[in-house]
Amino acid sequence: MKRRSLIAATAGAVTLGSANTPSAAAQSLGHATTQPLSTFNVISDIQGDLHDLAVALRDIRATAPHGSGLAVAGDITPRGYDFEYAAVRQVLNRGPRPREVAWAIGNHEFYVPKYADPQTLSLATWPNGATEDSLFRSFHRFAGRGTVYAETTFGGIPVLTIGTERYMHYHDPQLWDEVWLSEAQLRWLEERLRYWSARRKPVMVIAHHPLPNTVSGTRNKLYTSDYLQADALLGLLGRYRDVFLFSGHTHWDLTLSDWYVRRVVPGTANLDGFSVINTGAVQTGFADNGQGGESTVPGVFNQGLQVEVHRDRVVIRARDFAAGAWLKQISVPLATTI
Repeated sequence: MKRRSLIAATAGAVTLGSANTPSAAAQSLGHATTQPLSTFNVISDIQGDLHDLAVALRDIRATAPHGSGLAVAGDITPRGYDFEYAAVRQVLNRGPRPREVAWAIGNHEFYVPKYADPQTLSLATWPNGATEDSLFRSFHRFAGRGTVYAETTFGGIPVLTIGTERYMHYHDPQLWDEVWLSEAQLRWLEERLRYWSARRKPVMVIAHHPLPNTVSGTRNKLYTSDYLQADALLGLLGRYRDVFLFSGHTHWDLTLSDWYVRRVVPGTANLDGFSVINTGAVQTGFADNGQGGESTVPGVFNQGLQVEVHRDRVVIRARDFAAGAWLKQISVPLATTI
Protein backbone atom coordinates (compact mmCIF):
# COMPACT_ATOMS: atom_id res chain seq x y z
CA MET A 1 0.00 0.00 0.00
CA LYS A 2 1.09 3.57 -0.52
CA ARG A 3 2.51 5.47 2.44
CA ARG A 4 -0.13 8.21 2.43
CA SER A 5 -1.79 9.68 4.63
CA LEU A 6 -1.46 28.57 3.97
CA ILE A 7 1.60 28.18 6.03
CA ALA A 8 2.35 31.50 7.74
CA ALA A 9 5.99 32.30 8.42
CA THR A 10 5.20 34.38 11.47
CA ALA A 11 8.37 36.38 11.93
CA GLY A 12 8.79 37.43 15.54
CA ALA A 13 6.09 35.08 16.78
CA VAL A 14 8.52 32.32 17.62
CA THR A 15 12.14 32.07 18.62
CA LEU A 16 14.47 29.48 17.12
CA GLY A 17 17.74 28.28 18.57
CA SER A 18 20.11 25.38 18.83
CA ALA A 19 19.53 23.18 21.85
CA ASN A 20 22.21 21.93 24.19
CA THR A 21 20.93 21.40 27.71
CA PRO A 22 17.53 22.66 28.87
CA SER A 23 19.05 25.32 31.12
CA ALA A 24 21.46 26.50 28.44
CA ALA A 25 18.66 26.46 25.93
CA ALA A 26 16.49 28.68 28.08
CA GLN A 27 19.33 31.14 28.47
CA SER A 28 19.97 31.18 24.71
CA LEU A 29 16.32 31.99 24.13
CA GLY A 30 16.63 35.07 26.29
CA HIS A 31 14.42 33.79 29.13
CA ALA A 32 15.35 33.44 32.74
CA THR A 33 15.79 29.81 33.72
CA THR A 34 12.49 28.89 35.36
CA GLN A 35 10.78 25.65 36.18
CA PRO A 36 8.14 24.75 33.59
CA LEU A 37 4.59 24.01 34.64
CA SER A 38 4.74 20.76 32.70
CA THR A 39 7.35 18.81 30.78
CA PHE A 40 6.33 15.93 28.54
CA ASN A 41 7.56 14.01 25.51
CA VAL A 42 6.06 13.09 22.15
CA ILE A 43 7.09 10.17 19.95
CA SER A 44 5.47 8.31 17.06
CA ASP A 45 5.81 5.44 14.61
CA ILE A 46 7.29 2.71 16.79
CA GLN A 47 6.14 0.07 14.27
CA GLY A 48 7.76 -2.86 16.04
CA ASP A 49 11.14 -1.23 16.68
CA LEU A 50 11.13 -2.18 20.35
CA HIS A 51 14.86 -1.72 20.79
CA ASP A 52 14.70 1.91 19.73
CA LEU A 53 11.60 2.39 21.88
CA ALA A 54 13.57 1.20 24.91
CA VAL A 55 16.43 3.55 23.97
CA ALA A 56 13.98 6.43 23.68
CA LEU A 57 12.40 5.68 27.06
CA ARG A 58 15.80 5.64 28.78
CA ASP A 59 16.81 8.90 27.12
CA ILE A 60 13.50 10.50 28.08
CA ARG A 61 14.00 9.54 31.71
CA ALA A 62 17.53 10.98 31.64
CA THR A 63 16.52 14.31 30.09
CA ALA A 64 13.12 14.69 31.78
CA PRO A 65 13.29 12.72 35.04
CA HIS A 66 10.22 14.48 36.41
CA GLY A 67 8.24 14.48 33.16
CA SER A 68 4.45 14.57 33.32
CA GLY A 69 3.82 12.08 30.53
CA LEU A 70 4.46 10.68 27.09
CA ALA A 71 2.23 11.11 24.03
CA VAL A 72 2.52 8.51 21.27
CA ALA A 73 1.22 9.82 17.95
CA GLY A 74 0.18 6.51 16.39
CA ASP A 75 1.69 3.50 14.64
CA ILE A 76 2.21 1.90 18.01
CA THR A 77 2.50 -1.51 16.34
CA PRO A 78 3.61 -2.71 12.90
CA ARG A 79 0.25 -4.34 12.09
CA GLY A 80 -2.17 -4.21 15.03
CA TYR A 81 -1.93 -7.78 16.33
CA ASP A 82 -2.67 -8.20 20.03
CA PHE A 83 0.74 -9.81 20.59
CA GLU A 84 2.38 -6.71 19.06
CA TYR A 85 0.54 -4.45 21.49
CA ALA A 86 1.62 -6.80 24.29
CA ALA A 87 5.26 -6.48 23.23
CA VAL A 88 5.03 -2.68 23.48
CA ARG A 89 3.47 -3.04 26.92
CA GLN A 90 6.35 -5.27 28.02
CA VAL A 91 8.90 -2.63 27.02
CA LEU A 92 6.97 -0.01 28.98
CA ASN A 93 6.70 -2.28 32.01
CA ARG A 94 10.45 -2.92 31.98
CA GLY A 95 10.80 0.82 32.13
CA PRO A 96 11.67 3.44 32.71
CA ARG A 97 7.91 3.93 32.46
CA PRO A 98 6.44 7.42 31.86
CA ARG A 99 4.10 8.71 34.52
CA GLU A 100 1.21 8.66 32.05
CA VAL A 101 0.87 7.75 28.37
CA ALA A 102 -1.59 9.22 25.84
CA TRP A 103 -2.04 6.88 22.85
CA ALA A 104 -3.23 7.97 19.41
CA ILE A 105 -4.24 5.41 16.79
CA GLY A 106 -2.29 5.13 13.52
CA ASN A 107 -2.81 3.44 10.18
CA HIS A 108 -0.49 0.54 11.06
CA GLU A 109 -2.95 -0.48 13.77
CA PHE A 110 -5.20 -1.64 10.88
CA TYR A 111 -2.82 -3.90 8.95
CA VAL A 112 -3.84 -7.29 10.37
CA PRO A 113 -6.31 -7.83 7.46
CA LYS A 114 -3.41 -7.81 5.01
CA TYR A 115 -2.08 -11.05 6.52
CA ALA A 116 -3.44 -14.58 6.29
CA ASP A 117 -1.39 -15.21 9.45
CA PRO A 118 1.38 -13.21 11.14
CA GLN A 119 3.98 -14.68 8.80
CA THR A 120 2.04 -14.53 5.53
CA LEU A 121 1.22 -11.32 3.67
CA SER A 122 -1.88 -11.99 1.55
CA LEU A 123 -3.40 -8.87 0.01
CA ALA A 124 -5.30 -10.92 -2.55
CA THR A 125 -7.44 -12.40 0.23
CA TRP A 126 -7.92 -9.17 2.22
CA PRO A 127 -9.40 -8.92 4.88
CA ASN A 128 -8.44 -12.51 5.71
CA GLY A 129 -11.29 -12.92 8.19
CA ALA A 130 -10.38 -9.85 10.23
CA THR A 131 -13.26 -7.51 11.08
CA GLU A 132 -13.01 -3.76 11.41
CA ASP A 133 -14.48 -3.93 14.93
CA SER A 134 -11.78 -6.37 16.06
CA LEU A 135 -9.05 -3.90 15.09
CA PHE A 136 -10.63 -1.13 17.15
CA ARG A 137 -11.21 -3.49 20.08
CA SER A 138 -7.50 -4.34 20.12
CA PHE A 139 -6.56 -0.66 20.27
CA HIS A 140 -9.19 0.11 22.91
CA ARG A 141 -8.01 -2.73 25.17
CA PHE A 142 -4.42 -1.59 24.86
CA ALA A 143 -5.17 2.11 25.39
CA GLY A 144 -7.60 1.39 28.23
CA ARG A 145 -10.52 3.31 26.82
CA GLY A 146 -13.58 2.83 24.64
CA THR A 147 -13.09 5.56 22.05
CA VAL A 148 -10.38 6.61 19.60
CA TYR A 149 -10.52 10.18 20.86
CA ALA A 150 -9.74 11.01 24.48
CA GLU A 151 -8.54 13.70 26.86
CA THR A 152 -5.94 13.58 29.58
CA THR A 153 -3.67 16.12 31.24
CA PHE A 154 0.08 16.27 31.63
CA GLY A 155 0.84 18.36 34.70
CA GLY A 156 -2.46 20.21 34.29
CA ILE A 157 -1.96 20.83 30.56
CA PRO A 158 -4.77 19.35 28.40
CA VAL A 159 -3.77 16.67 25.89
CA LEU A 160 -6.37 15.59 23.30
CA THR A 161 -5.79 12.50 21.15
CA ILE A 162 -7.76 12.19 17.92
CA GLY A 163 -7.85 9.70 15.07
CA THR A 164 -9.79 7.77 12.47
CA GLU A 165 -12.97 5.95 13.48
CA ARG A 166 -13.12 3.86 10.32
CA TYR A 167 -10.58 1.89 8.38
CA MET A 168 -11.75 3.12 5.04
CA HIS A 169 -10.96 0.09 2.87
CA TYR A 170 -13.83 -1.70 4.63
CA HIS A 171 -16.15 1.05 3.39
CA ASP A 172 -14.72 2.00 -0.01
CA PRO A 173 -12.43 -0.27 -2.08
CA GLN A 174 -10.75 2.83 -3.56
CA LEU A 175 -9.55 4.01 -0.14
CA TRP A 176 -7.08 2.66 2.38
CA ASP A 177 -5.51 4.71 5.19
CA GLU A 178 -7.56 7.90 4.91
CA VAL A 179 -8.79 9.38 8.19
CA TRP A 180 -12.54 9.52 8.86
CA LEU A 181 -13.73 11.63 11.80
CA SER A 182 -17.30 11.28 13.05
CA GLU A 183 -19.50 14.27 13.78
CA ALA A 184 -19.38 13.19 17.42
CA GLN A 185 -15.59 13.41 17.47
CA LEU A 186 -15.60 16.80 15.77
CA ARG A 187 -18.22 18.13 18.21
CA TRP A 188 -16.21 16.78 21.12
CA LEU A 189 -13.05 18.44 19.83
CA GLU A 190 -14.86 21.73 19.30
CA GLU A 191 -16.23 21.65 22.86
CA ARG A 192 -12.90 20.77 24.48
CA LEU A 193 -11.00 23.46 22.58
CA ARG A 194 -13.58 26.03 23.61
CA TYR A 195 -13.52 24.81 27.22
CA TRP A 196 -9.77 25.05 27.62
CA SER A 197 -9.51 28.34 25.74
CA ALA A 198 -11.95 29.88 28.21
CA ARG A 199 -9.61 28.70 30.98
CA ARG A 200 -6.58 30.24 29.28
CA LYS A 201 -4.79 26.93 28.78
CA PRO A 202 -2.78 25.89 25.73
CA VAL A 203 -4.08 22.65 24.21
CA MET A 204 -1.89 19.83 22.95
CA VAL A 205 -3.56 17.80 20.17
CA ILE A 206 -2.01 14.46 19.23
CA ALA A 207 -2.83 12.94 15.83
CA HIS A 208 -1.05 10.33 13.76
CA HIS A 209 -1.75 11.75 10.32
CA PRO A 210 -0.50 15.22 9.35
CA LEU A 211 -2.72 17.91 7.91
CA PRO A 212 -1.89 18.97 4.34
CA ASN A 213 0.48 21.87 3.71
CA THR A 214 1.84 21.99 7.22
CA VAL A 215 5.03 20.30 8.42
CA SER A 216 7.76 18.39 6.59
CA GLY A 217 6.48 16.07 3.90
CA THR A 218 2.93 17.39 3.73
CA ARG A 219 3.42 19.08 0.37
CA ASN A 220 4.59 15.75 -1.01
CA LYS A 221 1.87 13.97 -3.00
CA LEU A 222 2.05 11.06 -0.56
CA TYR A 223 0.48 13.10 2.24
CA THR A 224 -1.87 15.65 0.69
CA SER A 225 -5.13 13.74 1.17
CA ASP A 226 -4.87 11.88 4.46
CA TYR A 227 -8.00 13.47 5.97
CA LEU A 228 -11.46 13.08 4.48
CA GLN A 229 -12.61 16.04 6.60
CA ALA A 230 -9.44 18.13 6.52
CA ASP A 231 -11.31 21.43 6.15
CA ALA A 232 -13.56 20.72 9.13
CA LEU A 233 -10.59 19.81 11.32
CA LEU A 234 -8.60 22.83 10.18
CA GLY A 235 -11.61 25.04 10.84
CA LEU A 236 -11.68 23.94 14.48
CA LEU A 237 -7.96 24.03 15.22
CA GLY A 238 -7.43 27.26 13.30
CA ARG A 239 -9.56 29.32 15.66
CA TYR A 240 -7.08 29.11 18.52
CA ARG A 241 -3.59 30.58 18.63
CA ASP A 242 -2.59 28.42 21.61
CA VAL A 243 -3.34 25.07 19.97
CA PHE A 244 -0.36 22.80 19.29
CA LEU A 245 -0.94 19.92 16.85
CA PHE A 246 1.66 17.12 16.96
CA SER A 247 1.51 14.76 13.98
CA GLY A 248 3.56 11.77 12.84
CA HIS A 249 3.09 9.28 9.96
CA THR A 250 5.62 10.76 7.52
CA HIS A 251 8.76 9.75 9.49
CA TRP A 252 10.38 12.89 8.04
CA ASP A 253 13.60 14.02 9.66
CA LEU A 254 13.37 16.60 12.45
CA THR A 255 16.50 18.31 11.14
CA LEU A 256 14.42 19.71 8.25
CA SER A 257 13.54 23.40 8.45
CA ASP A 258 9.77 22.92 8.35
CA TRP A 259 9.59 20.57 11.35
CA TYR A 260 7.55 23.40 12.98
CA VAL A 261 5.11 25.75 11.24
CA ARG A 262 2.19 27.98 12.02
CA ARG A 263 -0.89 27.24 9.94
CA VAL A 264 -3.31 30.08 9.26
CA VAL A 265 -6.83 28.98 8.35
CA PRO A 266 -8.79 31.59 6.36
CA GLY A 267 -12.15 32.52 7.85
CA THR A 268 -11.25 31.70 11.45
CA ALA A 269 -10.38 35.29 12.49
CA ASN A 270 -7.09 33.99 13.90
CA LEU A 271 -4.45 35.69 11.77
CA ASP A 272 -1.60 34.24 13.85
CA GLY A 273 -2.56 30.64 13.12
CA PHE A 274 -1.89 27.63 15.32
CA SER A 275 1.27 25.57 15.86
CA VAL A 276 1.93 22.33 13.99
CA ILE A 277 4.91 20.13 14.88
CA ASN A 278 6.35 17.05 13.21
CA THR A 279 7.08 14.26 15.70
CA GLY A 280 9.83 12.48 13.74
CA ALA A 281 9.75 8.69 14.23
CA VAL A 282 11.21 5.94 16.37
CA GLN A 283 11.45 3.51 13.43
CA THR A 284 13.19 4.66 10.22
CA GLY A 285 13.49 8.21 8.93
CA PHE A 286 12.60 9.69 5.56
CA ALA A 287 13.29 12.85 3.59
CA ASP A 288 12.33 14.20 0.18
CA ASN A 289 14.05 12.45 -2.73
CA GLY A 290 13.59 15.48 -5.00
CA GLN A 291 11.27 13.56 -7.34
CA GLY A 292 8.01 13.71 -5.43
CA GLY A 293 8.83 10.68 -3.31
CA GLU A 294 10.99 9.78 -0.33
CA SER A 295 14.45 8.53 0.48
CA THR A 296 15.54 6.77 3.66
CA VAL A 297 17.68 8.70 6.13
CA PRO A 298 20.91 6.69 6.53
CA GLY A 299 22.17 5.41 9.84
CA VAL A 300 20.33 4.83 13.10
CA PHE A 301 17.15 6.92 13.22
CA ASN A 302 15.29 7.45 16.50
CA GLN A 303 13.79 10.90 17.02
CA GLY A 304 11.13 12.62 19.10
CA LEU A 305 10.24 15.75 21.02
CA GLN A 306 10.44 17.22 24.48
CA VAL A 307 7.88 19.91 25.34
CA GLU A 308 8.06 22.40 28.20
CA VAL A 309 5.00 24.48 29.02
CA HIS A 310 5.75 27.71 30.85
CA ARG A 311 3.30 30.40 31.95
CA ASP A 312 4.07 32.57 28.93
CA ARG A 313 5.50 30.21 26.31
CA VAL A 314 5.91 26.65 25.09
CA VAL A 315 9.43 25.42 24.34
CA ILE A 316 9.69 22.44 21.97
CA ARG A 317 12.96 20.59 21.48
CA ALA A 318 13.74 17.98 18.84
CA ARG A 319 15.78 15.07 20.19
CA ASP A 320 17.95 12.38 18.64
CA PHE A 321 17.44 9.57 21.15
CA ALA A 322 20.06 7.32 19.59
CA ALA A 323 22.81 9.94 19.71
CA GLY A 324 21.57 11.46 22.97
CA ALA A 325 21.67 14.91 21.38
CA TRP A 326 19.38 17.89 20.97
CA LEU A 327 18.77 18.77 17.33
CA LYS A 328 16.94 22.11 17.54
CA GLN A 329 14.36 24.00 19.51
CA ILE A 330 11.68 26.62 19.23
CA SER A 331 10.03 28.89 21.80
CA VAL A 332 6.43 29.81 21.05
CA PRO A 333 4.91 32.71 23.02
CA LEU A 334 1.40 32.06 24.36
CA ALA A 335 -1.40 34.45 23.51
CA THR A 336 -2.56 34.43 27.12
CA THR A 337 -0.47 33.82 30.22
CA ILE A 338 -1.42 30.73 32.18
